[in-house]
Amino acid sequence: MNSIIRNIIIAVLMFITSGVALALRPTERIADEGPAVDLETIIPKQFGDWQEEPLRVSQIVNPQQKQVLDEIYTQILSRTYINNKGERIMLSIAYGADQSDAKQLHYPEVCYPAQGFQIISSKYDEVITSVGNVRVKRMMAILGDRTEPVTYWSTVGNKVVVGGKETKLEQLRYGFKGKIPDGLLFRVSSINNDPAEGYMLQDDFLNQIVTSMPINNRLRIAGI
Repeated sequence: MNSIIRNIIIAVLMFITSGVALALRPTERIADEGPAVDLETIIPKQFGDWQEEPLRVSQIVNPQQKQVLDEIYTQILSRTYINNKGERIMLSIAYGADQSDAKQLHYPEVCYPAQGFQIISSKYDEVITSVGNVRVKRMMAILGDRTEPVTYWSTVGNKVVVGGKETKLEQLRYGFKGKIPDGLLFRVSSINNDPAEGYMLQDDFLNQIVTSMPINNRLRIAGI
């Protein structure tokens, strides 16, 4: 008799748990609440002393094969910029309208080794701009004689998140409201054997591109 009652209680609890989980499952995408994200329009092609150099896109490292990209990301923007000194920065932005557990962004620490690069260093840092600071990750990637300093950040909703724990907490914060957040990965890199020099050039580029954006775009792209 006791075992029968226990089994009934367990079955009821399992039913209640599954019902609560279903009820708490987010269904509303915040990407659908406001103007649609169009990276081609949001990201300026010319600002400060930087302008797009269209023929250089092929040098940019792609995160994964196209089939995988289409499953994870809603939009991908890849551009190369050149300044009046002839210095170049490669920009890659991957945007996902659904940043649930099943469709999380792929980070450079994964996509660069997948393309044959070796990651020789990585650290957390901060890019200082005139309109606010952005927490970033820096890493150095090497493939043959190509040395590529990389700076990137990721967002969930309108907030920059650093590491898996922050990402998960931000996803949960939206989930408790019944909402599915969007998010993006914003990455810049350059070909430079001197990491300090490379990061300094990238910081100049990031400061200029962020400050050139209208406030609403800046919030969505960099959380500031």
